[in-house]
Amino acid sequence: MDIRSLETDLRTLMLAGLDGDARAHRTLLTGLSSHLRAYFKRRLARIGRGEADAEDLVQETLMAIHTRRHTYDRTQPLTPWVYAIARYRLIDSLRRTKASSKDVPIDEHVDLFVEDDTGAVESGLDLERLLARLPAKTRRTIQLVKLDGLSTHEAAARSGSSPSAVKVSVHRGLRALSLLVKPRNPR
Repeated sequence: MDIRSLETDLRTLMLAGLDGDARAHRTLLTGLSSHLRAYFKRRLARIGRGEADAEDLVQETLMAIHTRRHTYDRTQPLTPWVYAIARYRLIDSLRRTKASSKDVPIDEHVDLFVEDDTGAVESGLDLERLLARLPAKTRRTIQLVKLDGLSTHEAAARSGSSPSAVKVSVHRGLRALSLLVKPRNPR
């Protein structure tokens, strides 16, 4: 598939997702994950970092794309927007780990979509598996507020909880998710 048709397909999925098509949104994130995985693996391998680090960046980037999808300008191409998010996630990771950005070239955005990593075995860190590790009530509030985009008041009405209970549940759930994706430091 050439880059133009890939852009068209991904942008169509994004627009459908923004219009409320949850299946299109899931398909978009699944499709992007293989491209992001290949992109991060290539760059991190240059500085001796492994697949786990790349997978962490894939998940962080997918979460950022999902939670910031409302900032996407429907009149613009999608791939540069995705590339910008991926690039910032990579730079943030390099800063956190004190790696030099000079060690990892930051290329043109089209490079993100040159390869994908569909042949690789999928990691256990995908969004659905992470959410499945949370208690059902917490998973439901995150689904309603962060994934479905409901306000805390709307989520409270649907779940039979108070808005403050929804806020606490979402906060605790996101904290638990962040702990699940952080690499463990062996002592």
